[in-house]
Amino acid sequence: MKEIVVISGKGGTGKTSISASFAYLEGSNAVVADCDVDAANMHILLDADFAKQEDFFSGELAIIDEEKCTNCGKCEEVCRFDAIELKNGQYVVDKISCEGCWYCSRVCPKDAITMVKQKAGDLFVSNIKNNSTMVHAKLGFAAENSGKLVAKVKQEAKIFALKNDKEFIITDGSPGIGCPVISSLSGANLVVLVTEATVSGLHDLKRVIKLLKTFSLKAVCIINKYDLNANMSKNIEEYLDTENIKVISKLHYNEIFTHALVEAKPIVEYSAECEISTLIQESWNEIKNIIKDKK
Repeated sequence: MKEIVVISGKGGTGKTSISASFAYLEGSNAVVADCDVDAANMHILLDADFAKQEDFFSGELAIIDEEKCTNCGKCEEVCRFDAIELKNGQYVVDKISCEGCWYCSRVCPKDAITMVKQKAGDLFVSNIKNNSTMVHAKLGFAAENSGKLVAKVKQEAKIFALKNDKEFIITDGSPGIGCPVISSLSGANLVVLVTEATVSGLHDLKRVIKLLKTFSLKAVCIINKYDLNANMSKNIEEYLDTENIKVISKLHYNEIFTHALVEAKPIVEYSAECEISTLIQESWNEIKNIIKDKK
């Protein structure tokens, strides 16, 4: 079983659309993992049915027992997150501001504060198009530990892939370079970088490649909408050449991509014969060949 992780240094590059196309092309031979838990939308393109749901708990919240509390104010004094305040003669905890550090509960002389595990999101296992399976999640509003939720998604996807003898895990990673991305990259056999021919595209591509070097991960790149700025596309290719990262495809700008999104379909499903679909198919074939060569 091999895992291909698709990431981008920024949002809006077409990362999820390309990931969904790979998943659609490979069908039941792959498990799909959507690790963009902060803004999950891959389920829309792959028509997920949310067959199974599991609560995800992470972090803790301070709860003040009003009957035990004597309003001494020590909890408010030590809280460095301004999460505790006096309202109508009673100290209360702001759920969003509380970081679950335990300090208030430690100093309370009446043991009036308890720490309660918080539901941080939902984990789903869905049946999707082409008789495949997707593991995905949704982080709760203002919830913490998206990196841990990503790790949970990857863990469940790997367990399912091994149990059902799937050849690939196709992972749609989070944009950027933060904790969710680092968690998305864990265990990757190959990273597919999706960028666009813009100044910000090149800037964020450099940041994410610097991250890949930290983990010594092999990568290839797809330049989306390369023809919108020929000079910038050339600069990106030259930079990737210095980093020994192969450009496996350059996709031109085409409004058919937008039409496919409006219809909630991967481009390879919406218009299988168009040039972009052909290029994506060729890219996926090359990715599989690269993975095989690494054995």
